[in-house]
Amino acid sequence: MSYLGENIPKLGFGFMRLPMIGQEIDIEQTKEMVDLFMSKGFSYFDSSWGYIGGKSEEAMKTAIVDRYPRENFQIATKCPVWIVKSADEAQNMFWTSLKRTGAGYIDFYLLHNLGDSRTECFDNFGMWNYVRKLKEEGLVRHIGFSIHDKADVLDKILTQHPEMEFVQFQLNYDDWESPTIQSRRCYEVALKHHKPVVVMEPVKGGILANPIESVRKIFVDANPHASLASWAIRYAASLGNIITVLSGMSTIDQVRDNVSYMEKFKPLNKEELAVIEKAREAIEKIPSIPCTACEYCLTDCPQNIPIPNVFEAYNRKMIHEDFVGAKNRYGFVTRTSGKASNCVACGNCERVCPQHIEIIKYMKTIAQTLE
Repeated sequence: MSYLGENIPKLGFGFMRLPMIGQEIDIEQTKEMVDLFMSKGFSYFDSSWGYIGGKSEEAMKTAIVDRYPRENFQIATKCPVWIVKSADEAQNMFWTSLKRTGAGYIDFYLLHNLGDSRTECFDNFGMWNYVRKLKEEGLVRHIGFSIHDKADVLDKILTQHPEMEFVQFQLNYDDWESPTIQSRRCYEVALKHHKPVVVMEPVKGGILANPIESVRKIFVDANPHASLASWAIRYAASLGNIITVLSGMSTIDQVRDNVSYMEKFKPLNKEELAVIEKAREAIEKIPSIPCTACEYCLTDCPQNIPIPNVFEAYNRKMIHEDFVGAKNRYGFVTRTSGKASNCVACGNCERVCPQHIEIIKYMKTIAQTLE
């Protein structure tokens, strides 16, 4: 049976972690990355109203829409209405995205980051009917939503809104059996409702591309020529009912690596899946903070603490046992902002964290350890 997005290549370009020059996107490098990506037959680009302060959608226009025929690519973007206070503001997000991208229409339009108390905002602002109207008017080709929550929540939303055509959620081999992320269970819910999936965080914010040496050795011993990221992306792409697997690429080298093994994609075989399972078991034994650097926690932090960067620094100690490197990195990322010790335990960050991390507790531990 065919499904929506079946013919879309299984590698998508996430416009969330683009190369930067200071506070601005390095648009020339972004163009080079886009050109390489599309020259290899790939076509799906993913952004959001809020990525890089709106500059991500603007970069789509400059690097893609203004330079390629419209039928050669798919534009996906999202509306995080839980950051606004009225239905008018929520609905105007679409028009802002349409203007920024200059795309004429949006191929895949998503209600962004459902789950927890955020879902209620979409209900209150009438966004379900609104996006359906946009589709009826031809301004949107396909409607769906992204979600960071458990499988039972996903099941409830899809039951209430069968008009949604696809769903996007976090899926990777490390979180496949996670009790909090529930990649496998969410995937099974999508199959139950016959909804195709856009995969996000296949490399878990880069964590699976740079694991501890014992885990790295498992992959290198199995195939010394394959990048660590390739195992993670191919794992997700090997599943059925997948529209595409998003990779938030930041350098031209990352694009080169990804297209090298995805241009003529082959699903993982039985032996390769056994390697994945061995690595998963090894990773489960390593304590770490499961932050994917989505940066939702930064929006309302009154102390301007760069929480994902602080976690990344501390994970160097937890995963790589590199205390000196962790301390140096921590000093660097907090040099012009708040430190972990400045946390006032307001809870704003924890309310929007997709990974349900106990951020306040970790801030106390990190302050004691790295300051």
